[in-house]
Amino acid sequence: MGDFFTLGTVGIGLILAVLADRVKYEKFSKTVIFMPMAISFVGAGVIWKFVYDYKPLGVNQIGLLNQIVVLFGGEPKAWLIQGPWLNNFALIFVGIWIWTGFCMVILSAAYKGIPEELLDAGRVDGANEWQVFIYIILPYMKSTIAVVATTMIVNVLKIFDIVYVMTNGNYGTEVIANRMYKEMFQYRNYGRASAIAVVLFLLILPVIIINLRRMKGEKS
Repeated sequence: MGDFFTLGTVGIGLILAVLADRVKYEKFSKTVIFMPMAISFVGAGVIWKFVYDYKPLGVNQIGLLNQIVVLFGGEPKAWLIQGPWLNNFALIFVGIWIWTGFCMVILSAAYKGIPEELLDAGRVDGANEWQVFIYIILPYMKSTIAVVATTMIVNVLKIFDIVYVMTNGNYGTEVIANRMYKEMFQYRNYGRASAIAVVLFLLILPVIIINLRRMKGEKS
């Protein structure tokens, strides 16, 4: 599921960075998209827990998502206890909602650094917008994309707040950091909690090393 989070945040952030540069209300649109980053992850978890809230059919829905489903004639669903796939996608969507703005801002700065003459030269040579994006924009921004993707991978490996607030790891949504917290503070298994912390560190370490080597290779 971490792959979906990373692809979602970086992919959508990149698309929004390119599109926002072409509208007149660029600053306003970026502010709105970045705004979820101003909310604490615990606060975001509480907000989305209410959005996903479920009441049986025939009872007034207080969850926005189920209210929309009922409005269009569907049956309300318990989004957070349906099963591991739907549960995890619901949580991943919250993470994407929070972090996409961050990715967009970083990638937008890199996009604005592309020389306009380079883009115009590609268009003059007959490249359409998709070809310009694939063969000019992406290669020029690959180092920034790699850094942002690395940051998102680290974030998803150590994610805790959203899972703890919304499901506490139940219904097939357990993550490493939440399990470490449970072992440490609920079950008092200090040795196991320490072992999980070491595993988490070892999972993150290769990603950091690869990124550092890539950055050294670019400088040399």
